[in-house]
Amino acid sequence: MDRSTKTGFTAPRLALAVTTALAGLALAGCSTSVAPRAEVSFSSAQVALQKGQADKAIAHAEAAVLAEPRNPGFRALLGAAYLEAGRFQSAATTFNDALELGNEDARTVLSFALAKIALGEGRAAVQVLDDYAKLIDPADLGLAYALAGQPERGIHVLTNAVRASDEATPKLRQNLAYTYALAGNWRAARVMAAEDVPADQLDTRLAEWAAMSAPEHFQQRVAAMLQVTPRMDAGQPQRLALANFPAQDVMVAEAAAQGEMPVMAEAAPSEPAAAPQPAVASSRQSFAEAFAAPAASPANAEGVRFVSNPVVQQLPTRAERAAPRGGRRLAASSQRRMTGTPAAPVASDKSANTHLVQLGAYDSKIEAERGWTVLKGKFPQLRDHDVVITEAVVNGRTFWRVAAAGFGAMSAKAMCGTVRSAGRGCFAYAGTTPPPGAVDRGVRLAARTR
Repeated sequence: MDRSTKTGFTAPRLALAVTTALAGLALAGCSTSVAPRAEVSFSSAQVALQKGQADKAIAHAEAAVLAEPRNPGFRALLGAAYLEAGRFQSAATTFNDALELGNEDARTVLSFALAKIALGEGRAAVQVLDDYAKLIDPADLGLAYALAGQPERGIHVLTNAVRASDEATPKLRQNLAYTYALAGNWRAARVMAAEDVPADQLDTRLAEWAAMSAPEHFQQRVAAMLQVTPRMDAGQPQRLALANFPAQDVMVAEAAAQGEMPVMAEAAPSEPAAAPQPAVASSRQSFAEAFAAPAASPANAEGVRFVSNPVVQQLPTRAERAAPRGGRRLAASSQRRMTGTPAAPVASDKSANTHLVQLGAYDSKIEAERGWTVLKGKFPQLRDHDVVITEAVVNGRTFWRVAAAGFGAMSAKAMCGTVRSAGRGCFAYAGTTPPPGAVDRGVRLAARTR
C-alpha cells in the first residue's frame, strides 16, 4: 500500500526522509572489489528496503556489514534499514559508523541527525548539522534545526532561502510554515501554509500540527515524518560494532610501535597495543547531485532509482502517534553510548610532560583534524592538551596520526584506559621514541585547544 494513503495527518517532510529512497544511499568510499557474499547480501537488502520489508532488509544488510565491516556504504544502508524499522538507537550508531568511515553524503548526515533527534539528543543532532551545514539543502537544514529544538534558527535558515530563491518551492514554503508552528508563531504559520494548502483544509492542518508541537513529542514528530512505528531498541548488535574491526594497516603500525616502545616507569608499565581511530577516506558530494543521480554500487551497476513523493506527506493517525513507553530511558542510555562518557578520571602527573597518547590514524591531514575535533567532544580531558598530528608511512601507505601531548607516564596510561573503556583504540609512548614509520619533515603540527 502506498504510504500516502495511510492516514489523513499531514506535515512537511525532509527530502532525505523518503525511507524507500534511502535504499539507494550513494556508496561513497565503497570498495571496488566486493566479496561475493557481501555483494549478494547488499543487493538483497536494497531490494527488500525498496519493497518496505524493513526486517528482511536488516537481516541482509547486517550480513553485508559482517562480510565487509569497514565498507561505509554497507553501514549507511544498514542504518537506513534500521531507520525504516523504527529502531532509532541502532540507526544512530550505524550512521555514525558510516560517517567515521568516510561516508559524508548529505542523506547519511540528515538521517543520523533525525535518529539522534528521535532519541531526545537534540544538541548532538545540532552539532552534526553544524558540522555539515554547507552540504545540506537549506530547505532540509532549516526544518532539521527546528525538529532538533532550535526552531528560531530554522526560521532564519528557511527565510533566507525563500528570499534568495527566485521561485520558492512548495516544499520550502511548507517547511517554513511547519517551522513557524514549532516555534509557536501560529499566525505566520497560517499565512505561509495558506500558500499551498486549500482554504477548506487549512484549519485542520494547523490543528494537526498543534497536536504534535509539544517539546516532549520529539520522537513522535520524527516517526511521523518517516512514517514508521518506533520500537524499543537495544541498539546495534555487538558483533557489528565498528571497534571490532580496526583497519589492518593501523594494527600493523601499532604492533610495530609496541615492539619498540620502551617500558614506562615501574608503577605504570606500557599498555598493550590497541587499534586507534579507523583510517578514513573523505568523499563529499553535493546533496542535489546525490539525490538526483545516485552513484552506481558494486551490487547494482545501474544504480538505484529514488522514489519521488510529494513534499507534504501523510502522517500516522493519533492512535499510531502514541509515544512508546521507555523513550526517555532509551535516550539516556544512547547518550552515554554515543558520547563516550569516561569510565574513570584520569590521573594527573602533567609536570612530567614526557609522554603522548596516540588516539587515531587517518588517510589525510584534514580527516585527522576532524578526528581530533570529534575526540575532544567525546573526551573533555583532551581539551587541556596539545594535539600533535604527524605523517607516517607503514607498508608503503601514508596516513596521519593524531596524538595528545602533555602527559606523564601515569596520566598517559590512565587516559588510554579511559579511551579504551569507551570502545576506541589508544596507546601511549614516550616523546623521545615516536612510533616507527613517522616521517620527519622538521615540522610538528601542534595546537593548544580551548
